[in-house]
Amino acid sequence: MSSKDLMEALHFACTLSFWRMTFLWTYSLIISYIQLLTRSMTQKSTYNHCAVSPLPPITSSASGRRLPICIITGVSTSLAHHCWSALALSREGFCVVLAGRSSHKLSKVMSNIRSQSEEVQLKAFQVDLSSLSSIMRFKESLDQWLLDSDMHPSIQLLINNAGILATTSRLTTEGHDQMMGTNYIGAFSLTEVLLPLLKNSPVPSRIINLTSFTHRNVSGFRAEKETVSGKRFSKLKHYPCAEIYELSKLCMLLFSYELHQQLHLAEGSQSISVIAVDPGAVKTDIMREVPWCISQVALLVLGVLGLLQSPEAGVSSILDAALAPPETSGLYFFGGNGRTVDSSALSYDLKLSRELWATSCHIFQDSLSAQPA
Repeated sequence: MSSKDLMEALHFACTLSFWRMTFLWTYSLIISYIQLLTRSMTQKSTYNHCAVSPLPPITSSASGRRLPICIITGVSTSLAHHCWSALALSREGFCVVLAGRSSHKLSKVMSNIRSQSEEVQLKAFQVDLSSLSSIMRFKESLDQWLLDSDMHPSIQLLINNAGILATTSRLTTEGHDQMMGTNYIGAFSLTEVLLPLLKNSPVPSRIINLTSFTHRNVSGFRAEKETVSGKRFSKLKHYPCAEIYELSKLCMLLFSYELHQQLHLAEGSQSISVIAVDPGAVKTDIMREVPWCISQVALLVLGVLGLLQSPEAGVSSILDAALAPPETSGLYFFGGNGRTVDSSALSYDLKLSRELWATSCHIFQDSLSAQPA
């Protein structure tokens, strides 16, 4: 390790974010597993995806039977994780659409998947979820692909998986904090844009939002525009990366529960289900901006404690949620094997979730109106 790397590690170790990650994140992960163990001792195992029938093919009036379509975002992060995700979902009968920022990494993922299975149905689109203009271009490209491929104009599964852990303050093109913009605002905006295609599905469709046990460390916040957009954090002397990451994951939970309420209660529809998924601590490159020696020590400690899951195990959590029965909508899946736990008390605050929804809609509309004609 070079002296520069050592200095970066020492500097990061002196930040509040480092100590939050070291102690509070580990504590919240342990709490989640304790809750999981307690529930498993008092309740039967809720569900296993192997027992669920595969999705029926989608019927197109023009060309007969077509595979249901699944969109996975954030494919520019972990190669192994997304290869396993795409392969697993393809084996369950999906045509998998991969969406990511880096065209180079998308190509690598596509090549890796096809080297393992030539029969997998794949399509890739470049999209930056921190940019609404990029999301809108993705929607146009997706619509055109569905039309050109003579596919049914619908999607059956949206997996909002994109997420980053930024250690320095950066702003998106819309002026949002990049971590909040990618981890939450981007997922909210993409879901809003794709909701008509999900509603147009002739079979029940599903939205899966990836969240994290770190949300348990947020003790309270006001869903104001300055906070949700992350703009207020750019005014601070030290960038609180751990707190912002925690907040973005709490927002994903509040968003999931509110969307579930709106789709199932306000509209009285059972055609779209919404599930929040937390795979736990998974070996991906989410910590790539954290000094290398610190991230490696963290992975080693989590492994010794038995709290670190492989990419395959992380994919299992997503697959369980993807194929769970419709009545599982509005639940919080944690740790794989179809298991659910309760998220933090704050995540169930109905008033807060409605305030967050209203603020998010305002942010979305403001960004939409700022788009060039």
